[in-house]
Amino acid sequence: MPGPAASSRRLVLKGATEAVLLLHCSWMWPTLKIAPSLNYTDIITVPPLEFLSGHRYISQAAAKIDVDFDYDGPLMKTEVPGPRSRELMKQLNGIQNAEAVHFFCNYEESRGNYLVDVDGNRMLDLYSQISSIPIGRDTHEPEGYSHPSLIKLLQQPQNLSTFVNRPALGILPPENFAERLKESLLSVAPKGLPQVITMSCGSCSNENAFKAIFMWYRSKERGHNNVTKEELESCMINQPPGCPDYAMLSFMGGFHGRTMGCLATTHSKAIHKLDIPSLDWPIAPFPRLKYPLEDFVKENQQEEARCLEEVEDLIVKYRKKKKIVAGIIIEPIQSEGGDNHASDDFFRKLRDIARKHGCAFLVDEVQTGGGCTGKFWAHEHWGLDDPADVVTFSKKMMTGGFFHKEEFRPNAPYRIFNTWLGDPSKNLMLAEVIKVIKREDLLNNATHAGKALLTGLLDLQARYPHLISRVRGRGTFCSFDTPNDATRNKLITIARNKGVVLGGCGDRSIRFRPTLIFKDHHAHLFLNIFSDILANFNFIRSHHCLYGTVNVIPFSPKRQVGHFDSFAGFT
Repeated sequence: MPGPAASSRRLVLKGATEAVLLLHCSWMWPTLKIAPSLNYTDIITVPPLEFLSGHRYISQAAAKIDVDFDYDGPLMKTEVPGPRSRELMKQLNGIQNAEAVHFFCNYEESRGNYLVDVDGNRMLDLYSQISSIPIGRDTHEPEGYSHPSLIKLLQQPQNLSTFVNRPALGILPPENFAERLKESLLSVAPKGLPQVITMSCGSCSNENAFKAIFMWYRSKERGHNNVTKEELESCMINQPPGCPDYAMLSFMGGFHGRTMGCLATTHSKAIHKLDIPSLDWPIAPFPRLKYPLEDFVKENQQEEARCLEEVEDLIVKYRKKKKIVAGIIIEPIQSEGGDNHASDDFFRKLRDIARKHGCAFLVDEVQTGGGCTGKFWAHEHWGLDDPADVVTFSKKMMTGGFFHKEEFRPNAPYRIFNTWLGDPSKNLMLAEVIKVIKREDLLNNATHAGKALLTGLLDLQARYPHLISRVRGRGTFCSFDTPNDATRNKLITIARNKGVVLGGCGDRSIRFRPTLIFKDHHAHLFLNIFSDILANFNFIRSHHCLYGTVNVIPFSPKRQVGHFDSFAGFT
């Protein structure tokens, strides 16, 4: 075989795969039978990459969809972001920092589980606006990205005032506000939590839940005594006893928001916290489970016991330095921090520890609530004998807020308060969402579709263990790890250019956050697309190791599903 030469050569692969490979050597793979005399750019035909790499995963065929009701699959016209998105990014970046923007969307053309961007690219959306779209579009009605039942609400004259007039709910609520709360939020209230306060987002939900917990704890300490003059005066200068030295215990890897109190309990990414003053509140380790779970039962039990022991030690340690842990906050699945799971038994024991030490137990269901795990509230899986004291929500619930037990009710007006305290139009929409969830049996659908997705991911993990590991999930709330951050980001970018929107979390995980109308056939469609991506990824990397640097650039500006897409920076 000829040795390496200084000159470079271009190759265009045609067939199931389209790409231009720039190989930094004059000799080529023997299987491709390239003549040494080839120069410049030469067109050759090769077998589909799934055959070159061994075999591809073939998921069940996706069910045929009536395109009047739902798109039949992704359709890509440009890379993402395309030229129009890049132009709009430039405009927006002149007004604010827009570096987090992925692309701009055409919501009028988006339909069902498919998101369309301003360049006309149609993508299967498995991220659903950071897990915030509950039902997308009803599968029985031919409408767009927004559910037709919600569109009808907007079109009904009797609802017009609710959408036009946003009241200051704390002082001037509309006549039907209590009724709307009963129809919406209270109809799905977690067990044992009859009280609810609405907010506008997840951060303000947790922030105000902290306040409710601190007021509850101080009320316990004060007993029947009245507030003293010293307390009233000292609180105005941020000093005790008016501002008691209380704390919330949180967990490493948790994410609870970006406001000041929430940020003190957020420990997922440094960029969220950098340069922001914070509070000396205890941080416990969250279990780092080994997978597959059935192979590491003893090790995982020991890991959870270690973390629970540390929780108790921290409560005692902080009490000794006269800082009281008034509450414990935890997510059923640490989402932003990497989709980290713990066993149901771990959470039951954590609830027992909170009760033992007189701490409030706050469950943050901002991302896990609303049905995506197969139950309306993820903490229902735990089977708690004693309910959580406070449960916060937002995202799929259309509005923010928190449920709580009677004893956490503020004892005076304006203590938990802001101008809007949510938005009654969101309660109206949530009531309709809940009707659709029940009518369409979408909780069972999340369980069923999630099983199809998780089974397929486990199969891909078995085929590509060097690319996929620690596959995990509950309902459609699924994820897996990649070898590192760079590989994770490349896979997400490639998937987007193949017509699938995914999200990252933690240091190296990819997470799935589809809507509740995500069905089995959407799972199989994704699995086939992602199987091709992994096969191509595996093929390029293996040949990179054998033949030196391989850079891949787009061959065609218009690519359909199944085409090999652009890889960047494989060196």
